Amino acid sequence: MNTAANTAAAIPRIADPSDAELREMRRLFSLQHAASREDPFPSESLRRDRIERLINLLLSHQEVLCEAVEHDFGRRSATNTRLFDILPPLNALKYARDHLSSWMRPRRRHSNFPYNLIGARSEIQYIPLGVVGNLSPCNFPLTLALSPMGGLLAAGNRVMLKLSELTPATSETLRQLMTKLFDASEVSVVTGGSDVAAEFCRLRFDHILFTGSTQVGRLVAQSAAANLVPVTLELGGKSPVLVGETASLSKAASRVAFAKLTNAGQICIAPDHVFIHARHTDAFVTLLQAAAKAMYPDGVASKDYVNIISERHAARLRAHLSDAAARGSRVIPLFDDDKNVDPRCLAPQVVVMGKEGGTLMDEEIFGPLLPLVEVESMRDALLRVRARPRPLALYYFGRDPDEIVQVTRETACGGLVINDVMMHFLQDDLPFGGIGDSGSGSYHGREGFEHFSHAKSVFTQSTFVDLGGLIRPPFGTRMGRLLKMQLRR
Repeated sequence: MNTAANTAAAIPRIADPSDAELREMRRLFSLQHAASREDPFPSESLRRDRIERLINLLLSHQEVLCEAVEHDFGRRSATNTRLFDILPPLNALKYARDHLSSWMRPRRRHSNFPYNLIGARSEIQYIPLGVVGNLSPCNFPLTLALSPMGGLLAAGNRVMLKLSELTPATSETLRQLMTKLFDASEVSVVTGGSDVAAEFCRLRFDHILFTGSTQVGRLVAQSAAANLVPVTLELGGKSPVLVGETASLSKAASRVAFAKLTNAGQICIAPDHVFIHARHTDAFVTLLQAAAKAMYPDGVASKDYVNIISERHAARLRAHLSDAAARGSRVIPLFDDDKNVDPRCLAPQVVVMGKEGGTLMDEEIFGPLLPLVEVESMRDALLRVRARPRPLALYYFGRDPDEIVQVTRETACGGLVINDVMMHFLQDDLPFGGIGDSGSGSYHGREGFEHFSHAKSVFTQSTFVDLGGLIRPPFGTRMGRLLKMQLRR
């Protein structure tokens, strides 16, 4: 494992964008824009070929990709990256490839009377949007850049990827691999800092997909609005866990601990906080500690434990802990020994929240800190969930069928998971997206193809019957009879 000093020295500094960088970005956009207008409807075989090229990239370059990701995090095992950063986009791409033919078929729709009697045809044809800008974050630099590509490429779009400046090694490695496999008019990669990203969002894309924080998502939407560019926002948010009275505490603790400690909690759909009855708090904490130690027997020194992506983000999390302790919350470590020398390594902590709350409950945590909020009932928990911005995910543990119906019907969230956490993201046939502060629009599977396409209405009139005598003036008695027949309940 690299030391913090060696890691910092090895990572190149991201400079402000030069005129040359911005000119190159605009050149790539112009190239893709022209190509999308010259070939507005790529063939099924070409779309399939583009998807296959990405599949081959992931399968053939696993080692170099894992090394780049570990370099950026300072510590992240190759198994971790293969499991969470290579397998999910691989499955998404294969799913798109295998369903491409059926997705591309026109969909018949019903034609109204009297057109349905004379051979007229109504249908929807899905056509590419054109050029799509995809801004991806640092926490899963491969999954969140490449999983949407299944829908984007299946829909026939050209794509410009803006990769995170917090993962420079991964971004540069992916850029080099993409350059070898794709013509710049098909897929191109842009690297650089926040200034480059800001200029990227000002390009006249046909669509922008952004995955990241709610705060930055607002800025992306504002920039895109100037050019009337539609946006899909996959944002974070405070995804709560509801532990019901009929829940298995051991299963809930095991699954919550897995999700909260995976990637050191740097997951947009990680459990952010837990609502639990006060009489179960201590038992739940003990079970969380046991689950954490079983997964990471050497604590933060375990080979599968992951660093925080930057010292700045780690400092933000430590500030949350200090604030919680100052407000009277109980801070309980999940590991017996949380000593470490890497400032980017943060040991997991449970925080039993005091009545004063604090910054932990004000913003998305995005790290291995888990607040427990004690409630008196599920009704109390649901009232608190509905009082807050709508989350990207909601997790419920319990076996009460009436309570499950209540949670399902009375909460608005991007996705609901019952008796587990995060597994909905891995289901390629379920749409994935947020609502309100947690995002807008969704992708994955068929929904991804449709979302990144334009559903063009096509009405084909019959060549055998002329309706002019019925619907064009001068109107006669036949029109009167037709209207009388139609103007009714």
